[in-house]
Amino acid sequence: MKKFKYIALSIALIAGLSSCSDWLDVNVDPDNPNSASALIENQLPWVQHFYQYTAAGVDFNTALTSGVYYSNRSQWFLASVTWAFDTSNLTQRANQCWYVYCNSLPDIYSKAEESGSYHYMGAANTIYAMGFMMMLDLYGEIPFRQAWTETASPAYDDGKTIFNACIQKLDDAIELFQREQASGSTSFAGGDYWFNGDAGKWIKFCYGLKARYLLRLSKKAEFNPQEILDCLDKALQSNADNAIGVSYNISNDQNDWYYGDPINANCHFSWVSNWTRSSSATWFTKYYCDLLTNMRDAHVEDPRMTKIIPSTMSNIRLGSSGQVVSNDWQRSQGVDVHEDATRLIEGGGARSLTWHDYVSVDGGKTIAYTIKDTDERNAFINNMAGKQAYTVEGDVVSVTYRKGAIYVNNADYHMAGDTVYTNLLANSAFLQSQDEKDVSWYFDDSDKAAYNAGAVGSTGTYQLRPCSDFELLTYAEMCFIKAEVYLRQNNSAQALEAYKEGIQAHIDMMQNKLQEWQAAGYKNNPDMLPMDQQLITTYMSSDAVCQIAGELKMSDIMLQKYLAMGCSLENWNDMRRFNFSAGNVGSFGVVYPGFDRSPLFQGDSQLPGTSKTDINYWPRRWRLPATIELDYNTNNALAINPHADDNDIWGMPVWWDCASDEEYYNYLK
Repeated sequence: MKKFKYIALSIALIAGLSSCSDWLDVNVDPDNPNSASALIENQLPWVQHFYQYTAAGVDFNTALTSGVYYSNRSQWFLASVTWAFDTSNLTQRANQCWYVYCNSLPDIYSKAEESGSYHYMGAANTIYAMGFMMMLDLYGEIPFRQAWTETASPAYDDGKTIFNACIQKLDDAIELFQREQASGSTSFAGGDYWFNGDAGKWIKFCYGLKARYLLRLSKKAEFNPQEILDCLDKALQSNADNAIGVSYNISNDQNDWYYGDPINANCHFSWVSNWTRSSSATWFTKYYCDLLTNMRDAHVEDPRMTKIIPSTMSNIRLGSSGQVVSNDWQRSQGVDVHEDATRLIEGGGARSLTWHDYVSVDGGKTIAYTIKDTDERNAFINNMAGKQAYTVEGDVVSVTYRKGAIYVNNADYHMAGDTVYTNLLANSAFLQSQDEKDVSWYFDDSDKAAYNAGAVGSTGTYQLRPCSDFELLTYAEMCFIKAEVYLRQNNSAQALEAYKEGIQAHIDMMQNKLQEWQAAGYKNNPDMLPMDQQLITTYMSSDAVCQIAGELKMSDIMLQKYLAMGCSLENWNDMRRFNFSAGNVGSFGVVYPGFDRSPLFQGDSQLPGTSKTDINYWPRRWRLPATIELDYNTNNALAINPHADDNDIWGMPVWWDCASDEEYYNYLK
């Protein structure tokens, strides 16, 4: 893998960036950059960027599998609905992003060591642990000790080896951050994108990561709750300590040479809500939306709901100048994937959900729907009454959508109602050439009629806008980890306190960002305005939040954490730790009630289990990338795991997902 290093580094350094960070424009030799000449203060922020890019792709794909999102994108719908997983739809990009685009970490460490730049060494160790732990979470066994060496076909290491080595990397990083930089060393503030050289925040970050990773061991006898609590005492203590990658919506940005995405924009936006990525889209699932409207069966609306679930303009009326003069805001429904999936089944399958269009022509747009069932035809007509003009002739209902109306351009009447689902799209000023303070997505992309009229197709969602923060680690997550650990120790009083603090911390984090957006002048988007404080107060004292320590359940903690994490690998990791909705881990019962395979499940060959309590009923790892590992490094992959090339490896637990080493190594026989 070493041979890829200099290619990737050279291209990355040549690419350059345009933002408020000076390190993006400096190089020793811009015409001939290489690992020897590149300054570590220039290399580190690029690695931080490409780590975020890798993690964003992983977060998106695992959020599909863990029920946060539904997508009709080519290949990605396999991960969100059918679970007929295919390596081409997710595994190769994550592997390539990490192993190729982050492989200057050894160079950063060695050059920093030569100059006594201990904090760069600590940063390299930290990201090293983050990336390889992520690869372990995904693949189970990967090249680790021989990765980024001169070995063209690196040997694989098992999960236990990798896990323990990553924990050691964090311990080493903590020690390095506690050192004083040597005289003449490189300024850490000049090259640290995440914390601006604040070693104290890096130490908290490392302890927080360690707590996150040690929680992975919850099925094992060696699980040590007190060690996690000790880490949390030294980790993030408030939202002020949150580890985030600040992102910007900049019209004169530069694009990523790898995928054409804007460099300064949030990488989650680039993967999930970027219109230019494909002609299809992504929506929230009903499973996720229901947590925002009916947590704990309380039928109480979460104040975060209107900031997370996107809305679209409906009942648009245009003035004489062609501008929107009145409209309603319609909040999106969630796509039912995991319960009955009625719409997907009736509409033709897993990819059948479509998005809506905007009528830009005078005279409107007429679509003829053939509806042979009398009851369904009458229901369709009643739904159209008073909304759009229509005529009926036998089985055919012809609807004329007026100019400015929102409709689905498909003659299948099942799809006409898809306007109730609003996609997660947002716009980048760099990609869409619109105002930097306007990140709303507009219905059409070619003639810009909707944009010119001011007809918003989606307000987007809090976590996925180009100007959203990239969340690496948050105080809210620390609180939820603490709540889980305390509940495992039967300390329900402190568990309740940490659980409520986690909810409040996430709300406060969102509110701070919403206030920041308001002060910056973001416009045309009511979902970017701050939440009503009274709604927050009411919610926190409602039945949607457990108020009595003796009634607190693990599902209360984990569902609030699931909601707060959103687009995050950690939701899939947590689901694996609790065996999804099998209800057979400890005495915790069903932790994710209602979550199951979709009725459109087609992954029998990938996940052959027939009962929820079967270990391989659920998705537990990714199959290795065929092109990179299974074609060119086959012998090493099969040497560590003879099942690496099997199609049903998707249901094989990784090391930390096993109760014992014996169980894990039996899988590798």
